[in-house]
Amino acid sequence: MVAPPPGGGWARVSPAPPPHGPCLPRPAPWPWPRPQPLAPPPPRPPPCQRGSPWPRPPDWPRPPPQRPCPRPRPRRPSPGRAVPLAHVEVGGRGDRPPLVLLHGLFGSRGNFQTVAKALVRRGSGKPDLVERLISVDISPVSTAPVSEFSAYVSAMKSVKIPDGLSRSAARQLADDQLRPVVQLPQLRQFLLTNLVEVEGRYVWRVNLEAISHHLADIMNFPVFHKPYPGPALFLGGSNSPYISSKDYPEIQRLFPKADVQHIEGAGHIVHQDKFEEFITAVLNFLPPP
Repeated sequence: MVAPPPGGGWARVSPAPPPHGPCLPRPAPWPWPRPQPLAPPPPRPPPCQRGSPWPRPPDWPRPPPQRPCPRPRPRRPSPGRAVPLAHVEVGGRGDRPPLVLLHGLFGSRGNFQTVAKALVRRGSGKPDLVERLISVDISPVSTAPVSEFSAYVSAMKSVKIPDGLSRSAARQLADDQLRPVVQLPQLRQFLLTNLVEVEGRYVWRVNLEAISHHLADIMNFPVFHKPYPGPALFLGGSNSPYISSKDYPEIQRLFPKADVQHIEGAGHIVHQDKFEEFITAVLNFLPPP
């Protein structure tokens, strides 16, 4: 207790701080200062307007606009690109010029096996260069007006064959379903060569969907201006409309050395309808050994 200060009353005072060593920091006197309140944030400037005294804030760097990913364009086949063809080589003598046989729509490399073997026995094989040409029942014009292939495709697509049938039963069932549209038995047998068994199911070997979508292009013929100068034989069937007299001017324009012949009694599948006559006509056109 201490004496009251002048004016009366008692007052409490804090005790004297204890002594400290020379290396210890001296504590802050009591009472400690109160923390000052944080200063309020400066007011946001109003949006920049015409004539406003506030400066325009700098623009932040923005990322470049995103462009949509381009859609991949479908690849188009190159017009000059060669396509590997499935083929069978039949060896023969070399004393006659070689021969290449190309099948048509709905055909396969097995269609001309008998013809190829017969020609090989008489001396024909494959050529290194095209020396002469034989066109079997087809003209260098559009064949869509006379073709019935569209109806054949529809009839083949509508054929229904249950699983588990034997090959002979499946072919007979398909033959019965094709008969109302494909009336010629030889033509039905030709189409049925495309019926194959895959994992217990009978399907068509040819791509009917692709053929039906592009049949107009298949039946068309491109425009050529440069003629083929070599010998050519257009060999048709008398019962087929695919080589007619109205096609002769275009045949002569593109094939100046062409000869047009028709085998009596043959349809579109000339080598099947009149086999011997077909072989004779082909051998007579080829040069002698």
